[in-house]
Amino acid sequence: MNTTSTMNLPKDQIVSSALRQMQSELKTQALPLRQAVAQTCRTLYAFGHDSGLSGQITARTEKPGTYWTQRLGLGLDEITADNLLLVDEDLRVIEGDGMPNPANRFHSWLYRQRPDINCIVHTHAPHASALAMLEVPLEIAHMDTCVLYGQVAFLGKWPGIPVGNEEGEIISAALGDKKAILLAHHGLLVAGATVEEACVLGVMFERAARLQLLAMAAGKIEPIPADLGEEAQRWVSTPKRHQAVFAYYARRAERLLSSGSI
Repeated sequence: MNTTSTMNLPKDQIVSSALRQMQSELKTQALPLRQAVAQTCRTLYAFGHDSGLSGQITARTEKPGTYWTQRLGLGLDEITADNLLLVDEDLRVIEGDGMPNPANRFHSWLYRQRPDINCIVHTHAPHASALAMLEVPLEIAHMDTCVLYGQVAFLGKWPGIPVGNEEGEIISAALGDKKAILLAHHGLLVAGATVEEACVLGVMFERAARLQLLAMAAGKIEPIPADLGEEAQRWVSTPKRHQAVFAYYARRAERLLSSGSI
């Protein structure tokens, strides 16, 4: 039995030890890509991201220039692995029946510009959309939302419906090297290295927007120290943590959907 006390260890050693323990002890099981995309759609629906047929979730496949996305005409809650479409960057359907949302074109631009991105979540969730209407950038000033700390860009002017190549160029340039962006008069977009990360960031983006609107109604939002925000962002941004949170969100979403409470 290890009797070494940890009560006098410095914080960085405790953090490193906890991260190692999570890596070995936190049990997660990754879903196949198509199932993970479909689950992300249903999870985002359960967490309030529904806006009719607006919004797209895409995930890059192993074949260059192709990705999975939902079929136009289906809501987020109706998506399954079987009704997803495999499309190329020109939105030609390679596998599946139906057509993709023409607004997926700007996803193609993001995948071209950012080889580190493997999944994109774009929705018109209500609180993020409210901030977008105000042309107010998203502020990350609460510990729970620090997964997005230093990772959110802002496009302050609406370029119109995102179905042309111009919008793809504008949005990809505005995102830069960040993981998320608030699009004025439009909605939110997050980009992850994995489907799990993108889903978690999408849920947290809308939560951050809701918290911001609540705080703005009460007073002035005070920023958190940059070094602590960056520390928190690193702490909650490991692949293992994303997998565990994604799995919890999925369980919660399926309970809500099956109970008919949403």
